[in-house]
Amino acid sequence: MNKSIKSAQGGFTLIELIVVIVILGILAATALPRFTNLSGDARLASLNAARGALSATAAMTHGRFLVTPSELQNVEGAQVTMNMASGYPAITNTTTRADTRAGLLQAAGLEQDYVALDPTPTATATSPVVAEGTMVIVPRNIRDTATAVTCFLTYTPATAANAVPTVAVTGSADACR
Repeated sequence: MNKSIKSAQGGFTLIELIVVIVILGILAATALPRFTNLSGDARLASLNAARGALSATAAMTHGRFLVTPSELQNVEGAQVTMNMASGYPAITNTTTRADTRAGLLQAAGLEQDYVALDPTPTATATSPVVAEGTMVIVPRNIRDTATAVTCFLTYTPATAANAVPTVAVTGSADACR
């Protein structure tokens, strides 16, 4: 008699197994969207870090300008020459002078992960408006994508002697996905 009761308690029933699988499926379906949204947050955090690097580079270059006033400044850590205006890096997009866009990215240590967009008076499907004399940078991995239009960093040089350049992030976690 004990033998028949013992053999009936051998493992999970099919219904218990199906209930566990359904519960795991529901948990996965509710948790998955949260993990897929992290790419926008990460990209936005990266842009904010790049904003800090550009601001610090502009401030250090300004300090060097105050010690040695010159229209061209050589940033020793990166071995680049930058055009200056009002004591801060100016953005030049001509072939006759040093391209400060590339120099500023290099001096800030951003040239591997970011790219400066060429000036364009109108937005395209993959590029925001880039005014002459400003610098717009986007993460290299979203260049030439629609995300680049809504997720970027703008450096606007100082326009007066006592002014500082403006470095602003455009985008949100949703826009940077």
